[in-house]
Amino acid sequence: MKKLILLAVVISLMSAFGCAKKTAPQEEVVVVEETEVVVIEDVVVPPTPMEIYENEYRTLPTSHVVAKGECLWWIAEYQQIYNDPFMWPLIYKANREQIKNPDLIYAGQSLDVPRVGYSLDEVKDARKEAGASWKDLDPQQNAVVPGEMKAALGYL
Repeated sequence: MKKLILLAVVISLMSAFGCAKKTAPQEEVVVVEETEVVVIEDVVVPPTPMEIYENEYRTLPTSHVVAKGECLWWIAEYQQIYNDPFMWPLIYKANREQIKNPDLIYAGQSLDVPRVGYSLDEVKDARKEAGASWKDLDPQQNAVVPGEMKAALGYL
């Protein structure tokens, strides 16, 4: 009779706690002086879209050497620059000491390409100055702008 009771207790404990599985533990709980600490081991968190974009953004060039026949419109339109020709005034304003007339740039000039330090309002003003429609002053979704700006526009 004692064996049956012991067997019933073991079976009920196994059903209550389940069987041991051969999987790697996701969490390990450590109790130290009545305080519970949860340690997560070997958890791989994939990067967020914002982190991916910011990593790519950091690798983009911060200057451009003018080739024969180029204009600020074309330079701003390059995918690795801004991917938006209406943003050329940003390049012009960053290089005013060497560009007196935005219609006259010369082969061999090294132009700074601003990557930080400008706001969404400045981008809208630049696009307006470059001739964008008043309905279309926000940069397009594929424009190369800082991640915070893309997030504020709802693109990330």
